[in-house]
Amino acid sequence: MTAAAKTVVQGLFDAINDRRLGDLRRYMADDVVDHNKVIHGEPDEPGAAFDAIAQQLDAFEPFHLKVEEMIGEGDRVAVRLTMSGVNSGSHPRMPEPTHRSFTVEAIFILTLRDGKISEMRAVSDRLGMFLQLAWDWPQVD
Repeated sequence: MTAAAKTVVQGLFDAINDRRLGDLRRYMADDVVDHNKVIHGEPDEPGAAFDAIAQQLDAFEPFHLKVEEMIGEGDRVAVRLTMSGVNSGSHPRMPEPTHRSFTVEAIFILTLRDGKISEMRAVSDRLGMFLQLAWDWPQVD
């Protein structure tokens, strides 16, 4: 399953990079659980990641995910990647775009079930991103 799982994960990142939101369901289960939330305010419910990814792409043009390393074992794939983009649109953390760019690293651990991503866990350099974009650090919600 590892080679097939890596193909699914790469397909997801390619779809995001190409802004093919309609293709996301080819790679993610309808009830995908996003344990770390792609975007602030994402509902804590299965499937919320679809809208969160759309909001992320609305806020950043261009936006790019570059896979640096991908390691698979069993039903899980770990990915170290570089995320980059320009804050060109509204974002829940910053309603007015700054038109500044960012480049940060992130690590995703993705679990697959029936050939689709069913769980997402991710850690990224959000402090670095906020500093590069000149966003205020969020207060406790």
